[in-house]
Amino acid sequence: MREAIVANGPFWLAIGGLVIGFVFGALVFRTNFCTMGSVSDIVNLGDWRRFRAWVLAGVTALAGAQTLHWLGVVDLTKSMYLAASFNWFGYVVGGLIFGFGMVFAGGCPSRNLSRAGAGDLRSLLTLMIVGIFAYMTIGGLIGPVRAAIEQATSFSLPTATQGIGDLVDRALALSAGFGRIFASWVIVLAGLAYCFKDAEFRSSPAHVWSGIGVGLCVIAGWALTGLAFDDMADRPTQPISLTYVRPSGDTLEWLQRYTAAPIPGFGVATVFGALLGAFAAAKSMGRFRILTFSDTGDTVRTLLGAMMMGVGGVMALGCTVGQGITGVSTLALGSFITFGAIVGGAVVGLKALERWLMSEA
Repeated sequence: MREAIVANGPFWLAIGGLVIGFVFGALVFRTNFCTMGSVSDIVNLGDWRRFRAWVLAGVTALAGAQTLHWLGVVDLTKSMYLAASFNWFGYVVGGLIFGFGMVFAGGCPSRNLSRAGAGDLRSLLTLMIVGIFAYMTIGGLIGPVRAAIEQATSFSLPTATQGIGDLVDRALALSAGFGRIFASWVIVLAGLAYCFKDAEFRSSPAHVWSGIGVGLCVIAGWALTGLAFDDMADRPTQPISLTYVRPSGDTLEWLQRYTAAPIPGFGVATVFGALLGAFAAAKSMGRFRILTFSDTGDTVRTLLGAMMMGVGGVMALGCTVGQGITGVSTLALGSFITFGAIVGGAVVGLKALERWLMSEA
């Protein structure tokens, strides 16, 4: 199978990304899976079910990705998440900025994809702004500042990667690879216990299956890009799975440069797939509606949040899905830190949004 996929890698990455994105978009819309909403539920309602669904998605993806790594389907050490260079400022500050911004934008990029597919023009514009500011932060107007800060605040770890397994191996002087297995089991079992100890979560099939389903989509992404990885290629493409900050910008670029590269990359294909999946789900449920901004304040808040997500997402190397689930599945220490920073930023953002709305009343 690997030889067949490598032989025509761009084609299979595009088709597979489209299918995986379609399932993801339909699932997010049907189950109301929303990471920003999960924090809002906790702060405003004391309801932890959607947050537990997010955690369940992470541990499901972690178990699957580590199994794929062990079987040799994907080499997670070649992913961007496991670099030995540790950019603590990006993980913490980028995560805080992203978390704050997603509250003002009404959701993270994955949530906005599902809403855009269901006819919400606010979400479509949000994704465009996220993509533009992501590119500005990577190598555009904001790029030099971001690069200078990253260079000043990053440091090299004494291990081959920043994986928690490698850090455990070094700290406890264990044989190479044992720490990965140990850390995986501990985190997965702890995550499952945290999720299923709650009776309300256990009795809510939508939340349980949304977490498992999103995790399986991430696993499928790792399997596909792992099988398509060709280290003999002139420019090997790193294994990756679902993430939606940079791919939002990549999608805008592909739409403008189609004739130069007719086959979209995996990330771009997942963006289109998520839009189509959400559209199909919305139509089948009779919930497709064309929506737009309610007033000037709504417009300003949403665009501000989108800008912050684009900048923060690049600094942190991902979003609530890209770092909070895909990155976590690699056992990268930075991903766990980013997860916490995003949650913290969202809590602060909810308080700030409440004050903003009260000032407008």
